Amino acid sequence: MTNSLPRAGKLALTAALVLTGAMIGGSAASSQAVTKNGQVTDEISEFCANITDAARDRRHALQLQELEGLRRDIDSRITQLEAKRAEYEEWLKRREEFMKSAEAGVVDIYSRMKADAAAERLAEVEPLLAAAILMKLNTRQAGVILNEMNRKAAAELTGIMAAAARPQDPS
Repeated sequence: MTNSLPRAGKLALTAALVLTGAMIGGSAASSQAVTKNGQVTDEISEFCANITDAARDRRHALQLQELEGLRRDIDSRITQLEAKRAEYEEWLKRREEFMKSAEAGVVDIYSRMKADAAAERLAEVEPLLAAAILMKLNTRQAGVILNEMNRKAAAELTGIMAAAARPQDPS
């Protein structure tokens, strides 16, 4: 008999059977879900009520686990940062030691140079550095070197040295 029905008819019959079954099942489920007082007491509601505390506890445990992971990651990063800081402090200490020895060496070099050669070299160096070197030389050597420099360079260096020797005005 189904072979004699056209294809569209078969589809319509199938759809009608499915809809009828859904309506019958749906009305039965809804009658079980509500009691006389209008409260929902079906198995799903009872199940949800029974596992609410367990779900909350599990969610809390997962959050604690995630926080512990984050804390370990932060502790690891802090350890790495402390190691880097110690490395940089060691590097800075070595650099400062080198600069002190180089500075002393540079001052020593200029103190042993002839005044005219030292004046020529210091005239080419950055004025602040030249003034710092001259200030570390004894006054006699610094005076002889300044005497060998051209007037403008000597005046500029003297001005820098005088400003450095002057106490800072707090106002």
